[in-house]
Amino acid sequence: MRRLDRELLIKNIEAAANEDLEQNNVFGSAYFVSQDGEVLFDRCFGVSSLEKGTPVTDRTIFRLASMTKPITSVAVLTLVRDGLLSLSDPVSKYLPEFADLHVTKLVDGKIEDLGKAKNEIMVSDLLSHTSGFGCSMEKHAMMKPEDKTTPRATVDFFLRAGLDFEPRTAQSYSPLAAFDVAVLICEKLTGRDHLEYLKSEIFEPCGMTDTTYIPTPEQWGRVIDMHGKKDGQSIVLSTEKDCSFGEYPCTHYLGGGGLVSTLYDYSLFARMLLNGGMGINRRVLPEELVKTMGTPIVPTEIMNGRERWGLGVRVIVSEEYRYLAVGTFGWSGAYGTHYWVDPENRIAAVFMKNSGHDGGAGNRSARHFEKAVNASFAE
Repeated sequence: MRRLDRELLIKNIEAAANEDLEQNNVFGSAYFVSQDGEVLFDRCFGVSSLEKGTPVTDRTIFRLASMTKPITSVAVLTLVRDGLLSLSDPVSKYLPEFADLHVTKLVDGKIEDLGKAKNEIMVSDLLSHTSGFGCSMEKHAMMKPEDKTTPRATVDFFLRAGLDFEPRTAQSYSPLAAFDVAVLICEKLTGRDHLEYLKSEIFEPCGMTDTTYIPTPEQWGRVIDMHGKKDGQSIVLSTEKDCSFGEYPCTHYLGGGGLVSTLYDYSLFARMLLNGGMGINRRVLPEELVKTMGTPIVPTEIMNGRERWGLGVRVIVSEEYRYLAVGTFGWSGAYGTHYWVDPENRIAAVFMKNSGHDGGAGNRSARHFEKAVNASFAE
């Protein structure tokens, strides 16, 4: 294990955070780093409201967007834990409508049927972007407001739209639809409201009190404004009322986005994964299932390079990725949130911002954070 130098870490993260503020890449952000159970950095920068000048604090709430996916994946793994399903099960075992899927393509704005799929979608395909379900942005653009109201409505739309490729023959990011299928499976097998299930099986064991799909009025008051940038200056972007992700209502429990959380809450989730599934109140997963989550599942024939998909996470598989150790896993969100778990060096790291200007897995602020931590190892 390579040890982080606390003083150097503080210096490097503060420099990265202040640079982003000075360049108006954010107006508010938050950073957390722990190693081997010791919190080394836990600080907030800037404001959550440009108009009011409200400082970002450990109680500021951020839209997670796709950092919801690892939480959905853990929910599915609790079903494996309880013997309710296997990752290799066909989805049709739980949702029979998935037994007769067809591969399609868009031609001049119309869906062309290419025939019945030869492979059935397995549960693991939903979490590793190999299902072919809901990957096409062109098909996404065809959705109507009524297709976004619930997981069931979204899944039904993509059942009609068809698969984008034969399951397990390719990988392509499914922003929402495949993870909504996972939510439907969870609700069917548990017989419980998905948010209530997450609370009892993940949030409460981890001590996460501010993570939810449906913020209370008090929590909405702590949600950070959406950052934007115009003519080099920070601005506030408008967001849809009662929506934490795009135009999807909060009552749509998106498996791939939609949760909100604080820096502290998500650090508890990351630390649970680093600790092999043990939350601060009780165990969430057995250690072997956490290892399964963070193990590359997509074969190199269809996903080559420095990173490959695990279950709801990317996994670093090559030293060519300069800033994180091989075996590190985590993910990001469309609004700029980012986290990773490094089992080799016993690090849990979380970064929070909300920006429509620079988000997603490759956002510059997240890379600055990775670089800052990587540059802080003691020689």
